[in-house]
Amino acid sequence: MADRSFTGVAADGPDGLRDRTMTASTGLPSAVTPITGDFPTLSVQESMERAPSLQSGATADMDADEQGDPDNEQDGRRSRVMLALMDIGEGLRLWRLAVSLGWLDIKLQFRGSRVGPLWLTLGTAVMIGSMGGIYSHLFHIVLKDYLPYLAISMILWQIGIAGVTQDACSCFISAASSIRATRLPFSLQAFRVLVRNGVMFGYNIVVPIGVYLIFGLLPGPVALFALPGLFIWALNAFAFCLLLGSVAARYRDIPPIVASIVQVAFYVTPIIWSARQLGAKGWWLIFNPFYPLLEIVRQPLTGEMPTLSVWAVAIGLSVLLWLSSLFVFSRSRAQLAFWI
Repeated sequence: MADRSFTGVAADGPDGLRDRTMTASTGLPSAVTPITGDFPTLSVQESMERAPSLQSGATADMDADEQGDPDNEQDGRRSRVMLALMDIGEGLRLWRLAVSLGWLDIKLQFRGSRVGPLWLTLGTAVMIGSMGGIYSHLFHIVLKDYLPYLAISMILWQIGIAGVTQDACSCFISAASSIRATRLPFSLQAFRVLVRNGVMFGYNIVVPIGVYLIFGLLPGPVALFALPGLFIWALNAFAFCLLLGSVAARYRDIPPIVASIVQVAFYVTPIIWSARQLGAKGWWLIFNPFYPLLEIVRQPLTGEMPTLSVWAVAIGLSVLLWLSSLFVFSRSRAQLAFWI
């Protein structure tokens, strides 16, 4: 009696594969297309002679697969970059949704509060007033000269640099549920962070403006030169979200590392102290990446024009940041949904 647990057992015929076979599931005969035609037969010696050539050909194919075709690798890199750019373009087209999500984050942060987002302004005013009174006494600086400088420096650092840098690390991690639930471009979350920090900046910038009005220190028309700097900041904030957000989604140690770096940078960057206090020893500040980016916005708002060297370093750092973020985001975009 034939065993019905195997596929291909012959139903009839001495050759075993003539007309029909037995199916493994039912054991019933099923039709098989007859194999016709003349096929060349090889002797044992010819087979042994051809075996090395076949083996060498298979080895060559395996080596080609392992090494990879340079043209295919280059096309793959181009396709990844194009997909990343398409993702950014799609996120830009959904800017209304990004604005709604960013504003919703602010509302949820102060849900149940009677004052609402105005706590951002009140808290900043109390902090700057306290720090101005203490540090002006420690540094022996007139309060009228020190408080406006401290006010604009703290706001630009806390919201424009430190806040954006730390929020960029959690750009994709904090939106994990949205990314898993809906099919939306990843860059939308970066625009969301940009909008949220932009709203916070708008609430906090009221404090330096009030300080300027109290002391009668208006920067004048030169303050308009801060607009190009703010535009570069917006581009850099978006690039930070793509870069740090992608890396932090894969390596969860990145956020505390970035927080530690930002904390150290606060003390080595002229924020609560002025670069003029260093005198000729302040040449090393240009190598601090936060300093030129801060100066292209702060100096116009304090009535001064940034030097060409400061602008050159700031633009160079921004270009390097954008290229790095595009490279990292294009290579990690396909795995982001699995990392978070």
